[in-house]
Parts: sequence; structure tokens; C-alpha cells
Amino acid sequence: MTVIVRPALASEQSCIEGLMQFYIYDWSEMEKPDSTAFGFNAEGLFDPYPGLSDFLEKPDHWAYLIEANGQIAGFALLNTHSHLTGEHIERNMAEFFVARKHRRRGVALEAVHQILRLHPGQWEIAIAERNIAAKLFWPKAIESGPGISELHLAEGDGEHWRGPIWCFRCAA
Repeated sequence: MTVIVRPALASEQSCIEGLMQFYIYDWSEMEKPDSTAFGFNAEGLFDPYPGLSDFLEKPDHWAYLIEANGQIAGFALLNTHSHLTGEHIERNMAEFFVARKHRRRGVALEAVHQILRLHPGQWEIAIAERNIAAKLFWPKAIESGPGISELHLAEGDGEHWRGPIWCFRCAA
């Protein structure tokens, strides 16, 4: 399986918007049944992801498309928002998605490793408390990543974040 992580072009925002529908759909199954979050709008879609254009326009935001064997397989959105402090950090994995068709085949792991090589520095990866699959995936992906040091697990304070936050340094 050939995995390529490449910067998304501004002209590819609609591609990420489309993939975002599946990402939000995956999140919806973790929501309580009586919740109004993650509901469909009048067009039968999930509401657009707020601030998506920032990842394609701002210098401290990055949008990547993930390809597997030449097919779009997912996306990654990075920024500098710290879930631990609410302030800034060098790198934060804001959102990460690999389509179900490409899961459990090494696509996500390889994509994470490529992203880490592209962005050395101090990292945080916050995992929502209710996201059981992510809580299993991320520790393995980070620990096996290139040049990882100073790895530690913090817990969100309930204000800025609820759930585990992996903090680490990634060497160039």
C-alpha cells in the first residue's frame, strides 16, 4: 500500500468538506441519543466544519490530504492550539480522518509518521474521552513515530479538554 500525505490546495477545500461529512458521521455514533449535536441540517447534511478555510489560508494552520494507492483516503488538519493550556503549542493534531475502507491497513499509521516528519517540534494530540478507537490508535502511532522523545500523557482539565492529551517532542 502506497500512502502519500500531501498539502491540500485551496481549490480542494470542497474535497475536505465532503470527507468531513463522513468524519462527522463517525463522531455522531459516539454522541448520546438524546443529544442535539451532530444532527442533520435541512439539506440532510451535517453543518460545515467551522473555520475549515483557516487550515488552507492561515500560516499557523495546515491541511493535508491522505492518499492510499492513488485514492483519497482521508485528511489531517493541524494548528497551534493547545488543548492542555488553551494557549499555543508548536503543533496540534486538530482533526485526523481515514475512511473506513482504508482502516486497519497501515494507512493511518503511515500518514501520522509522514506528518510528524513534516512537522518536527513540540506536539499535542488530544483524544476525546468517548473516542475509544482513537484512544487505542494514538499511543501506538505516536510511540512508533520517528524521533519521538519526552512523551507523556496528560489529562484534560475539563475546561479546555476532556480526555487524554499526548504531549511529546518530534525531532527533525
